[in-house]
Amino acid sequence: MAPVADRPPVPVDLLARPLTSLRVSVTDRCNLRCSYCMPEEHYTWLPRPSILRYEEITRLVGVFAALGVTKVRLTGGEPLLRLDLPELVALLRREGAVREIALTTNGILLARYAPAMRDAGLSRVTVSLDTLRAERFAQLARRARLGEVLDGIAAARDAGFQRLKINTVVVRGGNDDELIDILEFGRQEGAEVRFIEYMDVGGATQWSPAAVVTRAEMLARIGRHYGAPTALVDPSDAGAPAERFALPDGTVFGIIASTTAPFCGSCGRSRLTADGLWYTCLYGEAGVDLKVPLREGAGDAELAALVRGVWAARADRGAEQRLVEIERGPLYAPASLRADPHREMHTRGG
Repeated sequence: MAPVADRPPVPVDLLARPLTSLRVSVTDRCNLRCSYCMPEEHYTWLPRPSILRYEEITRLVGVFAALGVTKVRLTGGEPLLRLDLPELVALLRREGAVREIALTTNGILLARYAPAMRDAGLSRVTVSLDTLRAERFAQLARRARLGEVLDGIAAARDAGFQRLKINTVVVRGGNDDELIDILEFGRQEGAEVRFIEYMDVGGATQWSPAAVVTRAEMLARIGRHYGAPTALVDPSDAGAPAERFALPDGTVFGIIASTTAPFCGSCGRSRLTADGLWYTCLYGEAGVDLKVPLREGAGDAELAALVRGVWAARADRGAEQRLVEIERGPLYAPASLRADPHREMHTRGG
């Protein structure tokens, strides 16, 4: 990778948003079937020969890093289902491609892999946890595995991950009565909770506006219990998806209000699927194939020129455009998802 002084300017898109963050899906497979993400009975999986090898991922990440990307988040599906994932983290660290490598996981396999991921150089861990009730977990995720998730959170803390986060997708009538319980759990575990508005993306085929618990409603409920939260402003968080708040006792939590208050105007993140399609928006209809030129022998400069050109033409603001739709429903019907599995969030790495 070129020295910082020799790098070209960070690409900016048509709305002056810099390319800063890359989410890398390492697999489309998952060991849960959460109702807001994978509610259907059957799915079309990516062909295994199409999946990028770790060396290919490392090379592509290096191209993005040379353009200015400093943060990479490993996602899925469930990323820890990918064999020997610590090897990928070690490769990325060895190449010195990016400053920060994070992981989003459902936590089921985290107790097994947390020490190895830490030793390999993983910076941060975010665990998805939508309920603390075993029976409800089995209903929401269609797998009775809450205990393994809780063990994974404890293992991540014990492995030395200091900036542990918990993501909770809030669905009306599903888990919205647990806001306080999850905040208290996060406080107990030393983890920052981030509540996420239920989004109408990809596999959310059962989404409806009525199921969305808005940021305003979450803040009101939390305020009634603890006292009014205070909004936090940190210049280093500029462009981050979560708005952060502090309770009167200093406990910090976040809310990602992508449905009712989109952050498209500051979004500098993009997504690379496990088979090498690059999406510049979570709602984007089509991706750019980086695997084909990579496997056909394109050099780093050629790949960088492709990425730079696509980003320079970017005008995506998918969540804002969805916000103004009068009759808003699920983004895709099940048949449409089966016809193009790249529309699925477990494929795209939402």
